[in-house]
Amino acid sequence: MGYSVGQVARLAGVTVRTLHHYDEVGLLSPAGRTPSGYRRYGAADLDRLQQILFYRELGFSLDDIASVLDDPGTGPSEHLRRQHRLLTDRIARLQEMAAAVERAMEARKMGINLTPEEKFEIFGEGYSEDYEVEAEQRWGDSEVWRQSQQRTARYGKQDWVRIKAAGDDLNRRLAEAMAAGHAPDSEQAMALAEEHRQSISDSFYDCSYAIHRGLAGMYLADPRFTATYEKVRPGLAQWLHDAMVANADRAEG
Repeated sequence: MGYSVGQVARLAGVTVRTLHHYDEVGLLSPAGRTPSGYRRYGAADLDRLQQILFYRELGFSLDDIASVLDDPGTGPSEHLRRQHRLLTDRIARLQEMAAAVERAMEARKMGINLTPEEKFEIFGEGYSEDYEVEAEQRWGDSEVWRQSQQRTARYGKQDWVRIKAAGDDLNRRLAEAMAAGHAPDSEQAMALAEEHRQSISDSFYDCSYAIHRGLAGMYLADPRFTATYEKVRPGLAQWLHDAMVANADRAEG
């Protein structure tokens, strides 16, 4: 006897009205009817409905679905291969979208409102988003982290370009002072160390002399920070460390 329209609607999770519409447009006409004229669906009808719902899920129009299903050169195996290919493509696209959303969530959480491409463009090829994750893990519960989040949340690409350019300029002048033979505890070196501390306060968080002293220690303890300054000039990491400590000692003394 087959299945009634109500039974098929419940099995497939669609409305009776939808099945009536599919019948009216010739997309899914039931195999038979009762003497009273009620629709009765057979196994082949259910298979076709499954195909229709699959293609609808992928965004096909009803006309396109009809063309695909009524193609005499396309058998069940070909439909399965096509569906597998379409699903694989969609999964890949959804994975790309999910990754993009995760990057956007991470950037906003870190307060850096840049695309990954912009981050690499501004901060260079040595930049890694892992640094941002590590920073949150190390300082996420601190006041300086809260301040940094509030300030950097307002920054756009041009703000980061400006901050990066200012940092590069300061590094250049640090290297020049070192090359000129100024001792780390000289007035020239300590003035540059003070400018370094103030730049952090201006752009990120209130950098006290105690915090600045701690940063100086990290510049030597963490090979990544050391390498950053060694690329500017060999020996600069140690020179800057000593200048920062001397400047803090002078201010606190």
